[in-house]
Amino acid sequence: MDKQEIIKMAFDSILEADQDMALKALDQGAEMGMDSLELLKDGFTAGITELGERFGRGELFLPELIFATEVMKAVTGRIEEEMKQSGKQMEKKGRMIMATVEGDVHDIGKGICCALLKTSGIEVFDLGREVKSDTIIEKAMEYEVDIIGTGALLTTTMIYQQELEDKLKERGLKERFKTMVGGAPVTQRWADRIGADAYTEDASECCVRAKQFLDGR
Repeated sequence: MDKQEIIKMAFDSILEADQDMALKALDQGAEMGMDSLELLKDGFTAGITELGERFGRGELFLPELIFATEVMKAVTGRIEEEMKQSGKQMEKKGRMIMATVEGDVHDIGKGICCALLKTSGIEVFDLGREVKSDTIIEKAMEYEVDIIGTGALLTTTMIYQQELEDKLKERGLKERFKTMVGGAPVTQRWADRIGADAYTEDASECCVRAKQFLDGR
């Protein structure tokens, strides 16, 4: 098996959500002396990007994307552990906080976004669900992030995205962070109304906009 075949195996393992195949690709790459980051970028990340685009076009069901992101988590976890043991560090494009707002327990979409963002070289701090605006701001300052991303899956919890924007303005921090909002009831119109810097419809678009913000710093 040559290098291109291993990269294709990594790509296919994500498309097929096959963790055994993914780990085999990592093993084969290691035996050939391949750079694991190259395999991550050209194989695994290319695969999850392709799936994200298919999901955005409505060609993929949510469970398929969830299964694939679980495989990506296993892959990135193993690569990060190997790099940690070898003393190397993955290059980070920037830092981002992700949180589901106060009163909202939904986080499947956020989890997919986090997985994709990590594979794009962004250091992600997932604060979980039902996170208060004050906590989000406190953690954003503590982790010195570049972007704050929030999700709301209920119309009754969208108000906390607005609360976050208001509190950032009150504290003179609005220009310190880029803010991104998402969730089933959230729209571009809502983002414009509350002053968020971006609305993203799905995980793939979330990655694209985050990278645009970081590249534009």
